[in-house]
Amino acid sequence: MGVQSLRWQLVDRPGSLGDKMRTKRRGWLSQQFPDLAEMSVIDLGGRASSWVNAAVRPKHVHIVNLEGETGLESGEVPSWAEVDFGDACDLPAAIRNRRYDLVFSNSVIEHVGGHERRMKLAEAVHSLADAHWVQTPYRYFPIEPHFVAPGMQFLPNAAQAVMARKWPLVHTPPADKQGAIDSVLWVELLDRTQMRHYFPDSTLIAERFAGLTKSLIAIRKP
Repeated sequence: MGVQSLRWQLVDRPGSLGDKMRTKRRGWLSQQFPDLAEMSVIDLGGRASSWVNAAVRPKHVHIVNLEGETGLESGEVPSWAEVDFGDACDLPAAIRNRRYDLVFSNSVIEHVGGHERRMKLAEAVHSLADAHWVQTPYRYFPIEPHFVAPGMQFLPNAAQAVMARKWPLVHTPPADKQGAIDSVLWVELLDRTQMRHYFPDSTLIAERFAGLTKSLIAIRKP
C-alpha cells in the first residue's frame, strides 16, 4: 500500500477513521441542537458537500467561503442552500446584517491568519446568531491533523516546511520551499486558553481520541 493510499485509508475515504470521527461530530451537533432540522444556519468557511449526506440537515444553510464554491462535483447549489463568496473575518454588509438561528464553523479559525483576524471571526460568530458551534483541532494533540504528522506543530517553521514537502502523508506536497513555508504559516492551532478568550460565554467541549483531546468545540445554545 502506497503512502498516499495509506492517508486515503486512514483519513480521507468514506468510512475511514477520519470520516467516522467527522460523522460522530455531526451527531453531536444534532444532539446539542435538537431543532437543527428547523434552523437556519450560516456555515463560515464550509462547503455544501459536507451537508449533503448529513443525518440531520438544517432547513436552510448559507455557506460563505473564500472560493464561493459548493464542494459538489456538479457545482449546483441545492434548493436548501445558498453559497456566497466572502471572508468570514470581514463579511459583506449584505451578509453581516442578516440573522440566523445558528453559526457553524468547522476547522476554520486556525486558518484565518493571526489573533486579530481570529477576534474578527469570533465577533462575526457572536453577531450573526445567538447560538454557535465552532470547532478547531487542538494544538496539543500529538498528531498535527492537516499534515497527519506527529509533533509537527511544535517544530520551527523551517522544519515544518521541510516536513510539508517530505512527509509522505501530506495530502498535496507543496511544489517548492516557498510554497511549503506558505502552507505551514497558514495553520495556527489553538489551545483552550485561546478558545475561551474568543468564546467566553460558550461551553467548551473536548473531542477525544484514545483518551486525548483531539479538537475543541465552542458551543452556545439559544
